[in-house]
Amino acid sequence: MPTLEINPDYVRMLTLKVRALMGKEASTFPDEGSNATDEPLGGLQDSPDDQTRREIVKEIGGLSENEQAELVALMWVGRGDGEPEEWDALVQQARESREVPTPTYLLDHPLLAEHWLDGLEILGLDPLESGVEEM
Repeated sequence: MPTLEINPDYVRMLTLKVRALMGKEASTFPDEGSNATDEPLGGLQDSPDDQTRREIVKEIGGLSENEQAELVALMWVGRGDGEPEEWDALVQQARESREVPTPTYLLDHPLLAEHWLDGLEILGLDPLESGVEEM
């Protein structure tokens, strides 16, 4: 089993935040002539003052270069683009192939949270440990 620098419990917590972000939908504004009572409640709609994405970007951006590379490698393993035996090479590839900021790259993948959980499981780490429940 590969040794991770990043704490798996931290990945699980970050997974919950990413799920909350990915569960939101873009804000919509009703047509001028529509009846406001016909519009759905916007509880899960994204809004300009929502801090969720910024918080996640800040969290990931505050990690060490190696921890960020591990998050990328974990996503790759979870989506089937690498094997546990290739862990060190995947982390190195993630460091070397970085073209955009890591938070941007990761959050551009709508199934990121699921890939991280799958990656943890493939690496032999319980993806649901510490109270992280399937949503």
